Amino acid sequence: MYILGFDVGSSSVKASLLDAATGICLATAFQPRQEMPIIAAKPGWAEQEPSTWWKNLQLALADVLQQARIDTADIKSIGISYQMHGLVIVDREGRVLRPSIIWCDSRSVEIGNAAFASMGTERCLSSLLNSPGNFTASKLKWVQQNEPEIYRKIDKVMLPGDFIAARMTGDIKTTISGLSEGIFWDFQKNELSELVLHEYGIDRDRIPVITPTFAIQGLLSQQAAGELGLKAGTPVSYRAGDQPNNAFSLNVLNPGEIAATAGTSGVVYGVSDVVKYDPQSRVNTFAHVNHTVAETRLGILLCVNGTGILNSWLKKNMAGDLDYNQMNGLASPIPIGCEGLTILPFGNGAERMLGNRDSGCRISGINFNVHHKAHVLRAAQEGIVFSFTYGIEIMKAIGIQPSVIRAGNANMFLSPVFKEALATSTGATIELYDTDGSRGAALASGLGAGIYKSFGEAFQHLKKLETVYPDDSKRNAYRDAYHVWNDQLKSI
Repeated sequence: MYILGFDVGSSSVKASLLDAATGICLATAFQPRQEMPIIAAKPGWAEQEPSTWWKNLQLALADVLQQARIDTADIKSIGISYQMHGLVIVDREGRVLRPSIIWCDSRSVEIGNAAFASMGTERCLSSLLNSPGNFTASKLKWVQQNEPEIYRKIDKVMLPGDFIAARMTGDIKTTISGLSEGIFWDFQKNELSELVLHEYGIDRDRIPVITPTFAIQGLLSQQAAGELGLKAGTPVSYRAGDQPNNAFSLNVLNPGEIAATAGTSGVVYGVSDVVKYDPQSRVNTFAHVNHTVAETRLGILLCVNGTGILNSWLKKNMAGDLDYNQMNGLASPIPIGCEGLTILPFGNGAERMLGNRDSGCRISGINFNVHHKAHVLRAAQEGIVFSFTYGIEIMKAIGIQPSVIRAGNANMFLSPVFKEALATSTGATIELYDTDGSRGAALASGLGAGIYKSFGEAFQHLKKLETVYPDDSKRNAYRDAYHVWNDQLKSI
């Protein structure tokens, strides 16, 4: 018996096939090999064609099936993880009306700010636990204001994972967790937010039917089965945004537990059982995958848009023929603090923790007689770490105390420089696990389909690969470097 998971990101789509009994990943693949294109017609804009996600999902799955060579009739569940906060709109025939406005697009910041003021900050935060900001509801309002002919054709509004599930099953649905990430959910009333719908002039009928996060949400249609090479009728039994799903994949489900990622963007995600919010809305609170009306489970999310994308930019534009391991090797011997060179890694759209400002990336303190390529490579990694540290200080103010950070053994967490700097700067032990978003989605689909009877059963085979402890001998050096970096942040 097998379970299948997809992780639909903005860079690639990953698929993983697991043996349900052992939890062993039999095959995994991602497509495309190069990052998926992002359409940026104007500064601050970021769009992708949903058809590109579907095409690369097909390609990744084909790779997996070729590796595994199994009878696809033995795949008993499908789970979907997806890039959060995106907007997909379709007409009555299910046709996509325009490219998706994705998570890092910042065009609707002012729309969100105006709605925040109009609805009232305290009323907004106490009901939504966030300001409307640059999230899905504000993106939809932008379409309403700027593309009225397209807006009038909208039948349903979806998140990226809702779109993928709809392509698979023919059923357009969403979840409470998804609605909360779009800022459509009222946590006081535990229902779709009439406050937001009224403020933005959104017809309730445009919001899909709500389905449980863990449940059979639909069955693979004949058409989709033919396109994917799977058996029609296979249950689609889980969907969640990438960050709640990443936390799930690390078995982060209970209050006080922390998960982190450092891919294109960077995230620290803590679970709470108390309704809390940052008065300045620099970190965000959403319904976690296991949140219910009876049992509160909220995900407190700190997102830094410019993390791994900075390292990727340096690789493409400055590192020459170096691979990431070689870049890490060059960075490693450079002294902590990079002899005065600092980088603010904020070059990938408006940063929530900076009050929705798009400040751009800043490189400061270059001395032509001292600094060279290796300094820049290390300063980039330290800048990413210090942006995490800055955000964690905000999280601590609302009660999240990350003594242990769990992460998948991937992306920036493959760098010894990054791991040491993050553990020592935050004082938190880092635990790295052999898992990722697509594997987590597969396990979650097993729960939704009833293959696993409990979270404990689903995670019984989760393997810890490494533990990284703070280095007390370097704590002062990292603290001093952080203060220099923070002074640069205050100056922008």
